Amino acid sequence: MSETASSVDGIPAHVRFNTIVNILDGAFFGAALGIASFITIIPLFVSQLTDSAILIGLVPTIHIVGWQLPQVFTSGRVSRLTRYKPMVLAMSIQERLPFFGLALLAWFLPGLDRGVALVLVFVLLIWQGLGGGWTATVWQSMIGKIIPITWRGGFFGAQSAAANLFASVTAVAAGQILERFDSPFDFTLCFALAGLSMSISFIFLAATREEEHKPARTFDSNRIDWESVRRILGTDKVFRRFVLVRMIFQLGMVAFAFYAVYAVGYLGASAGLVGWMTGVLIFGEVIINPLIGVIGDRKGHRRVLVLGALAAFASTMLAGRATAIPAWFVVFALAGVGYAVGWTTTMVLSLEFGGPEDQATYIGLSNTLIAPATLAAPFLAGWCIESLGYSAMFQIAALIFLLAALLALSMLRMPASNGMPAAITQS
Repeated sequence: MSETASSVDGIPAHVRFNTIVNILDGAFFGAALGIASFITIIPLFVSQLTDSAILIGLVPTIHIVGWQLPQVFTSGRVSRLTRYKPMVLAMSIQERLPFFGLALLAWFLPGLDRGVALVLVFVLLIWQGLGGGWTATVWQSMIGKIIPITWRGGFFGAQSAAANLFASVTAVAAGQILERFDSPFDFTLCFALAGLSMSISFIFLAATREEEHKPARTFDSNRIDWESVRRILGTDKVFRRFVLVRMIFQLGMVAFAFYAVYAVGYLGASAGLVGWMTGVLIFGEVIINPLIGVIGDRKGHRRVLVLGALAAFASTMLAGRATAIPAWFVVFALAGVGYAVGWTTTMVLSLEFGGPEDQATYIGLSNTLIAPATLAAPFLAGWCIESLGYSAMFQIAALIFLLAALLALSMLRMPASNGMPAAITQS
């Protein structure tokens, strides 16, 4: 069947189909991350095992670093593929199974030594994080292939909105589960439902339609192309600035991981109320994600990056000052805007660097290079909390976000990257 015959309004049918199934994949993936949130639910679970602010802060960090760190190391293999989907499915299983492991661990927790249980939790979190990282480069490459460039901002915005809409509902449900059920059933149910939602997400991901393509590179090696790495970092000033902004942004975002613990432990909020706050954070992403995707496609994603950093600045600044519970709904909502930009906008910008032969390397570098900053963040935040207190840590995070906003603002005056299409980077 010809492309014309299989299209509606000039849009090929397979593009519409892939858009729908991948949005549904993201929706159920988001549902899992709402009911087993790395920002609220899992840190609360870990706080039952340890009082260490550093270990609690490591929970979302492991998830993020696991996503970031391996990406450049898989770029060589990804560049040689003729189809991305088989590798996506094989790797993605590794980021989904650990939720069932957390459910089992939560169920048997009363009979386990707390130290042993804590080690097992972090083993599962590392497995889950690295599973995401092994999947990341090839998944982003697949999306870059099956979704037209003029759709990408809108697609990522719609996918993130669907994910966060589902997550906002399941986050509230998680709060109710923790409030109404006793241990060990409460966390067990949250993690088991997360695993079930991940399984449904996988079914939609597996439905993606992808045709074979000519590989970007044909040399028989899975190693990193160090020559391309040196060339990119040595000549692409816009990319270097983009990576620096992301590094600073990641340093600040660790503050969000302490919102729930601070609200419960120091402000007296109930678990159910924190569930509602998490729902507000995630629902804020539902509203903002489609907007920033479309605005970025039309006006430039660099501008959106500035706005996201300013929203995160406002969130952490208010968190360092607010003691009234109602104000914390605003804190969480602004954090949702920061998260949305930190995911959707940076994802789109990463895909816009380089040509086909360099895209996997750009994707990998844009994430792997910021992993050290992400890993260092919880240790710095934990030290700050133990030395100066939560309020001071939130204020320092606000200054970090302000620096990220200023650097992102300076990118607006930079010419188009030597690898990025000028039409897309136009401010």
